[in-house]
Amino acid sequence: MSKLIEHLIRPEIQALGAYQVPDATGLIKLDAMENPYTWPEGLRREWLEALQAVHLNRYPDPRGDELRATLRASMGIPDAMGLLLGNGSDELIQMLALTVARPGCRMLSLDPGFVMYRMIALFAGMEYVGVPLWAEDFSLDLPALLAAMAREQPAIVFIAYPNNPTGNLFDADAVVHIIEAAPGLVVLDEAYAPFTDHSFLPRLGDWPNLLVMRTLSKMGLAGLRLGYLAGPSDWLAQIDKLRLPYNIDVLTQASAAFALRHREVLDGQTQRIRAERSRLFTALSGLDGVHPYPSETNFILLRVPAGRADELFESLKRSGVLVKNLDGTQLLLEGCLRMTVGRPEENDTFLAALESAL
Repeated sequence: MSKLIEHLIRPEIQALGAYQVPDATGLIKLDAMENPYTWPEGLRREWLEALQAVHLNRYPDPRGDELRATLRASMGIPDAMGLLLGNGSDELIQMLALTVARPGCRMLSLDPGFVMYRMIALFAGMEYVGVPLWAEDFSLDLPALLAAMAREQPAIVFIAYPNNPTGNLFDADAVVHIIEAAPGLVVLDEAYAPFTDHSFLPRLGDWPNLLVMRTLSKMGLAGLRLGYLAGPSDWLAQIDKLRLPYNIDVLTQASAAFALRHREVLDGQTQRIRAERSRLFTALSGLDGVHPYPSETNFILLRVPAGRADELFESLKRSGVLVKNLDGTQLLLEGCLRMTVGRPEENDTFLAALESAL
């Protein structure tokens, strides 16, 4: 069996490790950038009543027309732009990569950045090119990025706006330079749009090669796994050919449409997270040896004293708090932990545990 696997499986896939999600049982879960709030009990009952009308014996609407119409109205997607749904942003990234993948073609993004860009490039047989950010503040090195695009001629460029895992928002004028200089598609991944006041969604159509991708996960609907891609219809018609039939199930379609009709609840939770983010940043800034980076997301990246990231991660875990240990994943993230903004009492527990460990 092992010889057959070695013969049939691509060497680069054999060399990979599967994506790991740590067990958070019994822990305060601050590692996955989730909204920590549930719905009010009355809204939960109303949602469950709505689900009684869903027919599980029938296939879902293949294009999700009702949900797409609700998304357009809720998110202000320009009428002239196409809209495509995916099973989370990950499926959309995969569809985009497979659409443009040719022998020898490249995907370009920024490092450190969202790990799935690199992984999906490999899945699709593309070469991944990562352009490092400036080490001191994780800002764009625009000359280096423009030079890399001119040299590598990528078929597609992904830019997380704001960026994950650093939390910062890149300069908008620099992003415009990238769009205008790119030889192929530019996809702005606005997964954290609820936590910033800046977006390129209203500017769709200004450039023929710009697409904007978002997810509902960070709004409090991570369990639904729903992402959406907006942009010129000619592009989306080609990408849609890579979408597997019925990729958005009936429960997701019904639940997401229901939630967006009650968006004021989600927006209220977002504002609470924003307020806690500010409080957390101030508190972390006051801890000796800890350097938090400004964030436009629902998480904060922090650099801890040299050589202590693993120790502090384990100490927090023993105190019942799970964060993300990024030390050792990339050179620029040496000594870094990333924590999701939780509920006030969760954040207080985290702060007390970190201060004690320090």
